[in-house]
Amino acid sequence: MGLFLYAFYLVNIGQIALFAFATFSVSFLITQFRVEKFIYKRINKIYKDLTLLEAVSFSKKSITTDMATLTKQIDQYAKNKKLEIETLKVREEYRKEFMGNISHELKTPLFTVQGYLETLLDGAMNDKNVAEKYLERANKGVERLIYIVKDLDMITKLEVGDLSLNVDTFDIVELVQSVFELLEMKAAKKKITLTFDMEYKDPIMVKGDEERIQQVLTNLVVNSIKYGREKGTTEISIEKLIKNKVIVRVTDNGEGIEKKHISRLFERFYRVDKSGSRKEGGSGLGLAIVKHIIEAHDEKIYVESEFNIGSEFSFTLEKARTTP
Repeated sequence: MGLFLYAFYLVNIGQIALFAFATFSVSFLITQFRVEKFIYKRINKIYKDLTLLEAVSFSKKSITTDMATLTKQIDQYAKNKKLEIETLKVREEYRKEFMGNISHELKTPLFTVQGYLETLLDGAMNDKNVAEKYLERANKGVERLIYIVKDLDMITKLEVGDLSLNVDTFDIVELVQSVFELLEMKAAKKKITLTFDMEYKDPIMVKGDEERIQQVLTNLVVNSIKYGREKGTTEISIEKLIKNKVIVRVTDNGEGIEKKHISRLFERFYRVDKSGSRKEGGSGLGLAIVKHIIEAHDEKIYVESEFNIGSEFSFTLEKARTTP
């Protein structure tokens, strides 16, 4: 425009330069405004699509800064979504395995009960001896179902924090001794010795729910018997960990556990031996319940094992303050 004016009207060169600068500045500002408005409109749409507007306050800074920030945030968003997807895949696999396990656990006793009842209905009930025997076996199947359902109910309450603990002070040595006495006959069938690592002459007072801790010890000792070697040993030791903590160790010289299984031991219905352990009975929830009970006490549980050598399960408890 400046050159046109100069050529046809011989306008002063200074006026032409001023006019050209003013025209360029106005054009640049209008173009910049329109481009920025277009880009921000598109960026805001991306933010809305990614549901980032609630978490991020998007302010109009320079285009470069905002684009860099957006790129960084979208990259982080993509990483988080990828992690979520991977987590969901793992959970889906766990869900499928869990549903398969629970259906197997419930199916076996259900079919057993159904089989005996159908046999009785088909005429076996007319024979008193057969009827009595089959009813006893059906009753055992029902008891197993009740056992599984009770354990499921307990673990559900523990997971949602709906099971209250009756915390009190008790002697852990005395509690271990009572568990040994309770399981003495079960251990005798495999000639397994239940013993302390040493003689505890004085009581060791701890804080916790005595009934639940007894359940923990019972489950751990039962497992050590179940997977223990014939003529083996299950040993319990109680050691001072730090000033206000003790650690209870349950050690056996049984089958041991392969490393690939250790990380999954506390999952519901997870079994190291898919066939043999079912023959031994149990709900498949014992270790999961143990873990949740210990965590409900805000304590820790540990496991160490060597295949074909033995296993050690240990958990911490708060030591009770003794009055001088």
